Amino acid sequence: MNLFLQANAEGGIAGFLPLIAILAVMYFFFLRPQMKRQKEETKFRSVLSKGMRVVTSSGIHGKISDLDEHTFVLESENSRLRFERSSVSKELTAARFPESAKVEEKK
Repeated sequence: MNLFLQANAEGGIAGFLPLIAILAVMYFFFLRPQMKRQKEETKFRSVLSKGMRVVTSSGIHGKISDLDEHTFVLESENSRLRFERSSVSKELTAARFPESAKVEEKK
């Protein structure tokens, strides 16, 4: 029983340095980039406007025809669908249709 109680107390903070280093690496390589990506997505969703071509998270491509505070109406082919703003995945106006983006910039 005395063997267990004879642990050395030499390490002090040096024993915690590997744990602190692992936590710092996890923060800078996992948590921080995720928070940055989340801020960019929130900012993108707040600047949605009529006429933007977008892709939803479910893969539906279309053009935004109407916007509310939390939802938008997407025109795709011959249909109109209402989605939550959080379902927008990416914008295609500038990336896929550069001539359309140039026309919108001139307006």
